[in-house]
Amino acid sequence: MPEPVLRIERLSKQFGGLAAVSDVSLDLHGGGVHALIGPNGAGKTTLINLLSGDLRPSGGSVRYQGRDIAGLAPDRIARLGIARSYQKTNIFGEFPVFENCRLAAQARLGHAMSLVRPAYTYRAINAAAERALALAGLEARAGAVALTLSHGEQRQLEVAMTLATSPSVLLLDEPLAGMGSEESQRMVALIARLALEHAILLVEHDMDAVFSVAAMLTVMVNGRVLASGAPETIRRNRAVQEAYLGTAEGAT
Repeated sequence: MPEPVLRIERLSKQFGGLAAVSDVSLDLHGGGVHALIGPNGAGKTTLINLLSGDLRPSGGSVRYQGRDIAGLAPDRIARLGIARSYQKTNIFGEFPVFENCRLAAQARLGHAMSLVRPAYTYRAINAAAERALALAGLEARAGAVALTLSHGEQRQLEVAMTLATSPSVLLLDEPLAGMGSEESQRMVALIARLALEHAILLVEHDMDAVFSVAAMLTVMVNGRVLASGAPETIRRNRAVQEAYLGTAEGAT
């Protein structure tokens, strides 16, 4: 098996006496979806925050392409090629869809833009925004004001904004939250397409979606890894059934 794009080793985060994440280790490989599941309060979003730089770890390491990035600032991690989405939609609602993506692409520059040069003249940034919208299936909505999009389209836009930074790793935190069946199916199809060219760590509560798109699953309970493996291995795991999926007879 090739070396993982992202290797997490014994990562921990404590808030006073509370251990939100305890000695979590997992490998994230390119070209697939690794789903992170578990009950509310299991530490999934805290783990995503540690990987994206929104939180500093209390211990452990995060190696990205061989480099330990644990504790780096979010902007540095993003410029290295790791992008994330959030549980709550995080877009510029009053701006057009294209401008949302253009601003995200601009963030990857790593230096200030000229105050006297119009933003629309930066061809590479515009091309990155256009490509991201095409990948997310929103090219026809480029001129629409973001707030006028449906909830599902807004979630697609947030994914497009992550893509505009040209990442190799996507950290997706509950991208299906609040969606209806048709919107969920579109998002699952989008994630499956993106997995062909990206390493994806997916936090999601929709088990039908998880088992349809993930190649690997890690189950967290009380801040720790309970089990990790292929979907069918996790589905049959008695401890996982009892802690999260339900009884063996009722597991789906």
